[in-house]
Amino acid sequence: MPERSDVVVSQLAPTGKVRAAINFGNPLLTAKDSTTGEYKGIALDIVRELGRRLGVPVEIVGYDSPGKLADAVKSGVWDIGLIGAEPQRAQDITFTAAYLEIEATYLVPPESPFRTIADVDREGVRIALLARSAYELYLSRNLHHAKLVLEKSFDSTFQRFVADKLDAIAGLRAQLVGDAEKLPGSRLLDGRFTAVQQAIGIPKDRAAGAEYLRGFVEDIKTTGFVARAIEKNGIRGVAVASIAPPQEP
Repeated sequence: MPERSDVVVSQLAPTGKVRAAINFGNPLLTAKDSTTGEYKGIALDIVRELGRRLGVPVEIVGYDSPGKLADAVKSGVWDIGLIGAEPQRAQDITFTAAYLEIEATYLVPPESPFRTIADVDREGVRIALLARSAYELYLSRNLHHAKLVLEKSFDSTFQRFVADKLDAIAGLRAQLVGDAEKLPGSRLLDGRFTAVQQAIGIPKDRAAGAEYLRGFVEDIKTTGFVARAIEKNGIRGVAVASIAPPQEP
């Protein structure tokens, strides 16, 4: 991976510390320790490892949704952000390759006729989901017939799905398992409509920092750091992303 240098440190930690933006709304990546009250999780393990390698402290900048995290890049309050890599976000953020893949699918209500992912994209179908999540950005580009019904939180998305008798709820498979338990007879569709590519982003025009992060992500995948973080935190429904092939010289 690229070597640590003064230029790299100045771009990743311009204030003397890495200000790492974390989406605390995703329980697959972060959770609050019931004993200490401190946040823990895969995302925090990764940013702390980055700080250790750079030799600088890490400051966590927390958000309750990925959309707010992405928007904040323009204000200059964070130096790196752990977020799903989507084209709509790439205008302002340079992304590494993914370190995690998180499968996204649909939960359908009891008596739903839908059996496959493809069944859902039909005229008149209404799908509840979290606004400005990575999978919402994906579906907004790829669905042709179904209507997206956007909500501001995971809880309100499920409540809207039930109260308005919507046809499906889109989300991360691991999270939808919990929703299915709250609605007897509901079921998750087999397969996935996408796998969210969870990556590390850096504000545009920090080329040296971006190059270092790319190497860092590939290293923590190949050395097993990400796999160990998944196991340590007991997270299901996520997988280490594929290792990028070496670039041509």
